[in-house]
Amino acid sequence: MIFHVCAKESWETAQEQGFYQADSLLSEGFMHCSTIEQVPGVLTRYYKNVPNLMLLHIEESKLTAPLKYELAPSVNEEFPHIFGQLNLDAVIKVETITL
Repeated sequence: MIFHVCAKESWETAQEQGFYQADSLLSEGFMHCSTIEQVPGVLTRYYKNVPNLMLLHIEESKLTAPLKYELAPSVNEEFPHIFGQLNLDAVIKVETITL
């Protein structure tokens, strides 16, 4: 299981268009994800004081796009990256993040 933090509006848009695509897919070539242990650090580093966030629970075996774990030198940890659009049927749970 991997996880992705996104804005509520982005998730709503994904439901309308039939797939999810983070901005980083266009700018960096992949979408940032995390393990469950990495989620708190990601929220602290990148989403402090950001309202209306959702946590997508993604079943790796259902992904249609390639998944690679890559080193993030800034924190010296390997993070899962999805190299393509996220097919919605790979998202098995969505929860509201309350900070």
